[in-house]
Amino acid sequence: MASAAWARTTVAVSMAMLCAAGINAQPAPPAAAGQAAVVDLAPVVVSGVQPGPGMWKVTARDGHVLWILGTVSPLPAKLDWRADEVEAVVASADEVLGPPGWTLDADVGFFKGLTLLPSAMKAAHDPQGRRLEEILPAATYTRWLALKQRYLGRDRGVEKDRPLVAATRLYTEALKSVGLGRGSPVSAVLDKAYKARGLKPVVTRVVIRVDDPRQALKEARASPLQDVQCLERTLDVVEHQLPLLVERANAWSMGDTEALQRLALQSQYDACVGAIAESPFGRRRGLAAVDRQVADKWQQVARAALARNRTTFAVVPVHSLVAPEGYLARLQQAGYEVQAP
Repeated sequence: MASAAWARTTVAVSMAMLCAAGINAQPAPPAAAGQAAVVDLAPVVVSGVQPGPGMWKVTARDGHVLWILGTVSPLPAKLDWRADEVEAVVASADEVLGPPGWTLDADVGFFKGLTLLPSAMKAAHDPQGRRLEEILPAATYTRWLALKQRYLGRDRGVEKDRPLVAATRLYTEALKSVGLGRGSPVSAVLDKAYKARGLKPVVTRVVIRVDDPRQALKEARASPLQDVQCLERTLDVVEHQLPLLVERANAWSMGDTEALQRLALQSQYDACVGAIAESPFGRRRGLAAVDRQVADKWQQVARAALARNRTTFAVVPVHSLVAPEGYLARLQQAGYEVQAP
């Protein structure tokens, strides 16, 4: 466990801000002249015991069923999810599928990881030693300064970070300000249900193998990233969309499926992940078109599970499920019956 954790830390620091996957709102249009740039609303985040959403039901011709729980991030920081329906499905499931995504698998031991950590931290900084003021367009930097002061205070170290890294640091603090958390109660509840049933989730994630972490770090530190758009779109969310994120988090918590589908928007995650995936470093490491790889692997694993199991349970982000060419649409095209919650 320790070796794996350090491997991810040392090799993936330049990619650490891909946790911006939690940013799931489209950028708002620019503020009109004379309009305040920062929306000072006071969204109310639900707390306490909540039912969560229903599940999508996918049925094969032979009657085998795949139950899918749609997830969102972020969720209320103080949410207590009452997962009775999900726990009942897991209790009767033949198999459970892990969430889609991608991860790095690096062959590096714990002590070697310790020696790589300083190099990994440098990968978070601009390879040319520039500060954000030198990288960002003037108008973007002005917006950044206002939001930095509001959410990060006098933190000077962030000025040395790449835009991708600075974006997630800002986003994380902005979430805290409205009662949303980067962590999720979903994983803990599901892990407990899986353990009670004696099930280990089937891996659906695409694994990117890194055999040479030291060389990978060297490449990451030197690799240019087109990540200004990632920061700009994050600024859009922090300036204008925090109330929407709260509304969506509340919709998930209270089981409002109609609102969830309405708010299942694409995100600036595309810009942030693209900054790395489409960089020279990302292309050499097999990250080009990684989202397509992820979707294809999940479909393959899910269809195989439907073929062999009477009941299967899975978790998938809502926006991936309900997009026009998303996971549910592809299952329907393959001949499966899909029923919304």
